Amino acid sequence: MKIGLLVGRENTFPLAFIKKINEMDVDGIRAEFVRLGGTKEAEPCEYRVIVDRISHDIRYYRAFLKNAVLSGTYVINNPFWWSADDKFFNYSVASKLGVAIPRTICLPSKAYPEDVWPESLRNLVFPLDWQGIVDYIGLPAFLKPFDGGGWRHVYKVHSMEELLHYYDLTGELCMVLQQFIDFEHYVRCFCIGKTEIMPVKYDPKHRRYIVEHGHLTPALGERIMRDALIINEALGYDMNTVEFAIQDGIPYAIDFMNPAPDMEESSITSFYFDWVVNAMTKLAIEKAQTGKLSDMFPRWHRMPGVIPAVKAASNIV
Repeated sequence: MKIGLLVGRENTFPLAFIKKINEMDVDGIRAEFVRLGGTKEAEPCEYRVIVDRISHDIRYYRAFLKNAVLSGTYVINNPFWWSADDKFFNYSVASKLGVAIPRTICLPSKAYPEDVWPESLRNLVFPLDWQGIVDYIGLPAFLKPFDGGGWRHVYKVHSMEELLHYYDLTGELCMVLQQFIDFEHYVRCFCIGKTEIMPVKYDPKHRRYIVEHGHLTPALGERIMRDALIINEALGYDMNTVEFAIQDGIPYAIDFMNPAPDMEESSITSFYFDWVVNAMTKLAIEKAQTGKLSDMFPRWHRMPGVIPAVKAASNIV
């Protein structure tokens, strides 16, 4: 059986991951870089498992991965759900499941393509009730894309004037306005296989991982682990990071749609790098041996509290 790896510019994780799997030689399982040069419709895939680190940037890779699933390939992470998911929906799911999140509002885009006619926007209220929006969210706040990543197009706004100024710069992007959490502690959890979780002290201002054991009280650590587990189970991601900003003892889930998280050794430190490589190796081998395609898909629709139970009407015939 073969495990394939799709990667971008990163170097340390791919090489360490492939080397470790091949050295273990479990049941003859081998790992290698996926090589592609065009994919036929319904073409069988030679890989039992593929770890995807780059299809969010390369559309052909995403198309290939969806086709691979038809062959029974277990893809980490699920290309269908990754294509459909967005961060605003994630906040709504987390809120339904009892995870603390910042107050969040999704906003209509500022601008639209030239071929979108005014009649196509007749469902939108104009002008927006900016005062009502600010009253709900509060200031300062963050204006950011509803499905973006990498801190692109993220603005901290302190006044109505700043909010309108930056909103006018967002063009066709769909944005959310989100409550600012004045955190005293920040945690980024590496999450592998939904259940293996490593809560790491993180400095988001300098994007720096800090190796400091015991940085959480038992109660806070237990709640963060519980909330991360709930989120991973709901969204179905086998490879993810879940971030919490802690204010007044409450861990607010800030960012938890990171299906190709940073795993470079120079970034995450050697200590956490070794943990991630070991956890990903274990996961990939396990899925090669026993992985079911159903395990790739999210479960939010089956979790208590998300969709209210509907009783069948007795008079339906």
